[in-house]
Amino acid sequence: MDETALIHDAQRGDLEAFNRLVLAYQDMLFNTACRILGDDDLAADATQEAFISAFRSLASFRGGSFKAWLLRTVTNACYDELRRRKRRPTVPLEPMTSDDEEMETPRWLADPSLSPEEQTELVDLDQAIQDCLNALPTDFRTVVVLVDIQGMDYEKAASIVRTPLGTIKSRLARARLRMRECLQGYWELLPAAFRLKDDPLLAESRV
Repeated sequence: MDETALIHDAQRGDLEAFNRLVLAYQDMLFNTACRILGDDDLAADATQEAFISAFRSLASFRGGSFKAWLLRTVTNACYDELRRRKRRPTVPLEPMTSDDEEMETPRWLADPSLSPEEQTELVDLDQAIQDCLNALPTDFRTVVVLVDIQGMDYEKAASIVRTPLGTIKSRLARARLRMRECLQGYWELLPAAFRLKDDPLLAESRV
């Protein structure tokens, strides 16, 4: 994919070019929103709003990291959703199927190379991480998602949330400490195989 060419075409109104960019980044944005909001349906709404906003403001993109630009857009959409939820509280829902039944293995976790037992263990692991993320203040949770899950460096994370670099480092250090303390409460409940997974949050929990 020639991302630069697609962006230029999309800026000139080529909807097909923009749709290709959506396909390339939709999973990343959805997963980011899921981690920040802790809710599949709200994350889907935030992702849709992020892409609508991105399309409307695409002319303002002047180069640099398009991934970081999109992450800023979805992070803003998540913050907007969290502000709406404060005005209209909702009960967090487990991921649902089209038949309104709870989804045992969310689609973003599905991995055909894993056995059914490993899939179940992975869901338990993911839920432990999400529970600990949900316990963090929103600003802390966001920086953990951007840096430790999406792999952004401190400078880009600071740019995405429009916060000074020193504040980002401070929030991340405090958030990691809280995550480590929280995950230790789940640690003995997790299968040994998944204690060795290369998850940055789990790596922090083993320090």
